[in-house]
Amino acid sequence: MWIADGWKDYELLDCGSGEKLERWGKQILVRPDPQAIWESPRKDSRWRNPDGRYFRSSTGGGHWDKGQLPEQWQVSYKDLRFQVKPMNFKHTGIFPEQAANWDFAMEKIRKAGRPIRVLNLFGYTGAASVACAAAGAQVCHVDAAKGMVAWAKENAKLSGLADAPIRWIVDDCAKFVEREIRRGKTYDAIIMDPPSYGRGPSGEVWKLEENLYPFLKLVTGVLSDDPLFIVLNSYTTGLAPSVLGYLLHTLVVEKYGGHVEWNELGLPCTASGMALPCGATGRWMSE
Repeated sequence: MWIADGWKDYELLDCGSGEKLERWGKQILVRPDPQAIWESPRKDSRWRNPDGRYFRSSTGGGHWDKGQLPEQWQVSYKDLRFQVKPMNFKHTGIFPEQAANWDFAMEKIRKAGRPIRVLNLFGYTGAASVACAAAGAQVCHVDAAKGMVAWAKENAKLSGLADAPIRWIVDDCAKFVEREIRRGKTYDAIIMDPPSYGRGPSGEVWKLEENLYPFLKLVTGVLSDDPLFIVLNSYTTGLAPSVLGYLLHTLVVEKYGGHVEWNELGLPCTASGMALPCGATGRWMSE
């Protein structure tokens, strides 16, 4: 498991019985988590009086009980700074376990010894884009949601990267990649965080299990002649990390060489000393 253990402003305090107790800066949240199916004694008193708690509805969705929780606040990860905002479907705008991938990407970029162009697809609120730009890369950030791209720009500004070479694109990721291929644009590194399920701007249905292979095959068409790395994330329940690795091996290693690694992402839990599984990642790297 690749564990994101470099945080100071985020802490997984405890988890169990389908929920997790978290510290985001000074704010304490309780959110559902489908992986935490064991029982916790819940000795931490903050379980009973968090600043905010997300309740699932039996009919789908859910709602926040925010109490005195501010509408938004900031947290830092090393030299990066992000805006946190409790949103629908329990999200906060940051997936803290992805810090393991931010560190990986930043190290690869810094050690490359040459200019690196990064394409971040399904870029969400831009944490990976900001991390890559902070490491010195030129970044193209793509997401279909205008609000998420605006939030990503805000995060770049908070991290002192308002003038960094980042292209902010509001578009369907597959259609954007198709146009980049026609334009002859290439990238040295690609980060992808495709959703499990979604609909495109024209109502097209996206199902990860059905669409990921052809999408990844399409994306390899914008790799440069000397690519550095690819990061492929998945939060789809039941999709093993090895599947991501096999996809990358089939579509990238056979053409470019290099090697592939895959693993779960995890967050260390203070109360138990264990790590909570938080999704899967496959990584291809040139060396």
